[in-house]
Amino acid sequence: MEKNISWFIHKQVENLINNLEKHNMKSIFVRNEEELIKVLTDLILEGSVVGVGDSVTLQETGVLDFLRLGNYNFLDKYREGITSEEKKQIYIQNFSADTFMCSTNAITEEGVLYNIDGNGSRVAPMLYGPKQVIIVAGINKLVRNLEDAENRVRNYVAPIDARRLGKDTPCTKLGHCMDCKSPNRICNDFVTITGQFIKDRIKVIIVDKSLGY
Repeated sequence: MEKNISWFIHKQVENLINNLEKHNMKSIFVRNEEELIKVLTDLILEGSVVGVGDSVTLQETGVLDFLRLGNYNFLDKYREGITSEEKKQIYIQNFSADTFMCSTNAITEEGVLYNIDGNGSRVAPMLYGPKQVIIVAGINKLVRNLEDAENRVRNYVAPIDARRLGKDTPCTKLGHCMDCKSPNRICNDFVTITGQFIKDRIKVIIVDKSLGY
């Protein structure tokens, strides 16, 4: 990355970390996947129950393999041969997990997390249940404000993710949101997290690269 662009992004991240801390959410900045795994090793206790939400970021960074190979009780929704009923049970178990991991669709400069979900299985444990929530996000998730966050998710994230999931929705054909009424739409739950009662329950790890959608 060109040094002046890198400087600008790092100043944004510095400001974001301060704002997240004001909202009782801990924030950590890492340069790469290796540093990310080191941080996770410190944050997640061996033998603890760990659940995850649907996330391309966790796949790209090797977090899923880290959890599978580590000494954790990993609620692996991606395991081969899992049935839809077993996956539903994992979604319920995620609420009582020691740690729940996912990414986020966007983070504003003010330290607000913005997410759109299909059935709520990702955003619901972010809001309540697990003892700690660890969010891993690339610098591409940083936006200026809530308006930019919604625009990013509706017109960039959602069409790509709907296509990944094989959904028959207008956005997978047009490449942008039509605010459709399709039964297959993945934009059902709009969730804004502006803070936490329990200090540092939510931990946001920002990785110095573009990750996920």
